[in-house]
Order: sequence, then C-alpha cells, then structure tokens
Amino acid sequence: MSKIRIALIEDHDLTRVGIRTALQQKDEIEVVGEAANAADGLKMLKMLQPDIAIVDIGLPDKDGIELTREVKSTTNGQQLLTKVLILTLRDNKEAVLAAFAAGADSYCMKDIKFDNLLEAVRVTYNGNAWIDPAIARIVLQQAQQNPQKLESALVDSKTIAPNPDSFENLEEIQPYTLTERELEVLQLIVEGCSNAVIAERLYITVGTVKTHVRNILNKLCADDRTQAAVRALRSGLVG
Repeated sequence: MSKIRIALIEDHDLTRVGIRTALQQKDEIEVVGEAANAADGLKMLKMLQPDIAIVDIGLPDKDGIELTREVKSTTNGQQLLTKVLILTLRDNKEAVLAAFAAGADSYCMKDIKFDNLLEAVRVTYNGNAWIDPAIARIVLQQAQQNPQKLESALVDSKTIAPNPDSFENLEEIQPYTLTERELEVLQLIVEGCSNAVIAERLYITVGTVKTHVRNILNKLCADDRTQAAVRALRSGLVG
C-alpha cells in the first residue's frame, strides 16, 4: 500500500514540528518536505510533487490563498497534481470562500483534533473536500444566500468544467429520490457532521454511513459532501 506523501508549508516552527510529529505516528503517511514560506514551498512542491500540501494561510511572504492559486495554475503546460489542505486560524467568510475559489481542496482550523486532521488528510487524498465543522456554517450560509456563487467556487477548485444540465435541473430533485434514511444522513451532512458523528446519532455503523453517503452523492450527481449539501439546500431537500 503506497503512503500518503505530505509536504508542510508553515512558518511557525512549533506548529510545523507538532503537525509533522503527529502525522508521522501513522505508517500510512510520509512527510516528504517542509517549508517556512511560500516561495520555498512552491519550489518544494514542484520538485517533490507530494500528494497533499498542508498550507498555512498566513505565510510571511505571500498568503496561503495566493500560493494555492499558483499551485493549481498551469505553468508551461504542466499542472501540479498536489491537493491543497488549508490550515488556518481564520474562520471568516471571505477567507474561507477565497480559499476554495483559489482551488483549495480542504479547509481546516489550526485547533483541529489530531483524529480529525487524519480524517481530513484521508478524505482529501481520496479526492473529496473536507471542511472543518467549525467553518461549515460559513459554507452553508453562503449556499443559502448565493448557491450559484459557491457552486462555481467548488467547481473551480476542482478545475472541472460545470455540467449545465446538472445545474439547471437542481431544483427538480424530488425528496422521493432519496430514502428516508438517506434524507436523515443528508441533513446531518448539511450540519457538517462527520461519518463517525452521523453513525453515532443514527445508531448505525460507519460503513453503513459511507454506503448512504455514496448513494446520496450518486443520486444528487455531486462530486463530494459539500456539493451535495449545496444542492440539497438549493433544491429544498433539507432545511
């Protein structure tokens, strides 16, 4: 089994050492490089091409949002395949939405618990967005106020061309397309709950939750949980 190769870009030495030490406790993860600023970080990413870059939003020479934009841009016909997990103390709406618009794959607060950081790394590695429950309310608030803007940011962050048909028919999604249990799971997804929390609340196994989530994504034609939440709110499936 190949390891998840991670690079850290964080200017605070103690924070960087703490994250590295925590991640290295897991055999499935390999920390392949570190940098304390954006310039060195970008060079490192181009050279090492890790699976995931954990990027601090408040770097001394350039903020992590701009660095994310550069990582996700195409240079000389080549694009880094590295996924970006933003790590920050900022939970304001502007920072969150700007990060996703720049192409960030996931967004975590710095006070995140180690188990949640591991979950974020795994979810991001598997190609899905992980949003810290502490800031999920911001994303959902934006979804309720301006769903098209948020959906556009999510599509841009994955560099995927939107499917007009899927957008036009969002309002036509009917509740009966989802089972009663799937609607319960969807409601908890919208509230920002992890699979473990959903399992605990509904008294089912995490494996069963994953099956429900997979079915929900398929039925809503969503690429990840966040997009499913946006479409659920937009179509009125949940409140």
